[in-house]
Amino acid sequence: MALLITNIKLLVNTETNPVKWKAGIEMQKINTIENAYLLIEKNKIADFGKMSNLKMNDFNDKIIDAKGKMVFPSFCDSHTHLVYAGSREIEYSDKIRGLSYEEIAKRGGGILNSAKLLHNTSEDSLYEQSLHRINEIIRFGTGAVEIKSGYGLNIEDELKMLRVIKRLKETTPITIKSTFLGAHAVPAEYKGKQNDYVELIINEMIPLVANEDLADYIDVFCDKGFFTVEETERILMAGIKYGMRPKIHANELDFSGGIQVGVKYESLSVDHLEFTGDEEINVLKNSETMPTLLPGAAFFLGMIDPPVRKMINAGLPIALASDFNPGSSPSGNMKFIMSLGTIKLRMLPEEVIHATTINGAYAMGISDTHGSIAKGKIANVYITKEIPTYEYMPYAYTSNLIDTVILNGEII
Repeated sequence: MALLITNIKLLVNTETNPVKWKAGIEMQKINTIENAYLLIEKNKIADFGKMSNLKMNDFNDKIIDAKGKMVFPSFCDSHTHLVYAGSREIEYSDKIRGLSYEEIAKRGGGILNSAKLLHNTSEDSLYEQSLHRINEIIRFGTGAVEIKSGYGLNIEDELKMLRVIKRLKETTPITIKSTFLGAHAVPAEYKGKQNDYVELIINEMIPLVANEDLADYIDVFCDKGFFTVEETERILMAGIKYGMRPKIHANELDFSGGIQVGVKYESLSVDHLEFTGDEEINVLKNSETMPTLLPGAAFFLGMIDPPVRKMINAGLPIALASDFNPGSSPSGNMKFIMSLGTIKLRMLPEEVIHATTINGAYAMGISDTHGSIAKGKIANVYITKEIPTYEYMPYAYTSNLIDTVILNGEII
């Protein structure tokens, strides 16, 4: 069955010659078509263009009249932890009282708190909680999402998380990529024995994850107070051996060497990057690694912002992701992430559109099929309510502006 969207006020982020990402000054340029149509056949974009060029002939399938409305490619959220149990609002109160992220972690809060909650939650309950969040981000316009493990921190619970992610892949219309993040924190029982936990990840967890084909990527929290560059290298090499491409948590808390080790091992992305200097920028310039910023976490934790203008001016591509998680970014609303990109990071509207679509798709390894309006790509798009300009999307930062969501060519 085909679907035709007609009289589109503005069709946003179109490509006739698709690219893998937008970088540097090119992020300021966006292709649009006024008074447009979009034809979807089966689950893919079949055609698009100006209404004056549309030949209706005997089209008998579904037609949506989008007069006064715009059509965007769905958001591609390349960094989340949305499979988790419970919530951590009590820690939020601790933050308000002045405790730092590291201080809360040392008291048994943070990631270790989520690990305890997850351990006491059944796989079915974890799936139901996560399914609710998946449905929420779909309504917010997200069409592709990467989900990490990392709240298990032991073999049984890490596998439980990854099995839930696999189940979500099989039962929801959204595109999902899975990442094994056993090296998210050091469990309490391994305090003072961090190397033993690294050995457990390498020798037992990774082979079991690979045996069940549960992860597309492998990640490590390479940062101050978590995993060292040397430990990160060992874990990444083990993951690569089993076919998992790296993605790295890096430089959120300090200059950690995480960006350099990520590029060295051809990571698909390096994420957070609040602490990024000239050396890190130069390393990234000569790589295929996507710098991914998580402004929701920096906003929630009151941290410094990464030097995004310096990074873009140096010619780098930038992706923005939600970091949806219970401790530092309890929201998967990518429209709000666009707004934080403009308000906090001083990115232009065109830049945040690219950063949350085609560049986010690249950071998930799917930019050939997602992230822009191009013939042959998966038909993941959303139709806005009546809005004046595409700049209005990040500008109206609390307004729900999404009217209709279409995933895999189907109206959701």
